[in-house]
Amino acid sequence: MTTHLTPYTPRRQRGLPTLDADRAAPRQTATDATAQAPPSARPFPFDPGTLVVLVGIPGCGKSRFAARYPASWRVSLDEYRLAATDDMTDQSATPVAAQIQTLLLDARLARRLTTLVDATNIYPHVRAGLLARARYWQRPTTAILFDIPLETAQAQNANRARVVPTSVLRDLHPQLPTAGQLRSEGFDAVHRVGDLAAVDGRTR
Repeated sequence: MTTHLTPYTPRRQRGLPTLDADRAAPRQTATDATAQAPPSARPFPFDPGTLVVLVGIPGCGKSRFAARYPASWRVSLDEYRLAATDDMTDQSATPVAAQIQTLLLDARLARRLTTLVDATNIYPHVRAGLLARARYWQRPTTAILFDIPLETAQAQNANRARVVPTSVLRDLHPQLPTAGQLRSEGFDAVHRVGDLAAVDGRTR
């Protein structure tokens, strides 16, 4: 017994009313959504394809800053440690988390997609590795420096769901680089978060 299949013909071609499913809805990208945000909610703009490196101790407002941009732009070692172990503080998962971050960085930079690295990025060798990926893909780099007072970071840290020990903040704060140091490392642009707040009229 032979079964004859009838090719699908769109309703429009059959003279029937068009269903919603037959209409191709325009695809909205993360960049489109950001561009359509009202001026009061619009974050500081970056050139397309920029690698944006947030630099600051825990509790300084990095994740709050990153949340103003599309979620797809953000890469975070904490999130990948959480995915691997159910505990974002489990440092034994850092090698795996770093591999995931590098894969995502390469995938996004290869496509000229703006990417925000939401981590402390306090240590020079960490920033050097990120700059190397951007150079490999020939993408611009921007560092956002969260050089807020230690007391402010401690107060904000105390109100977070995951509180980092105060001793960690005290140890990391003196290691925070200056804007000049970040420029000398090779970042194309360096912005202090306080200056960005003044530009768009918003606080962190």
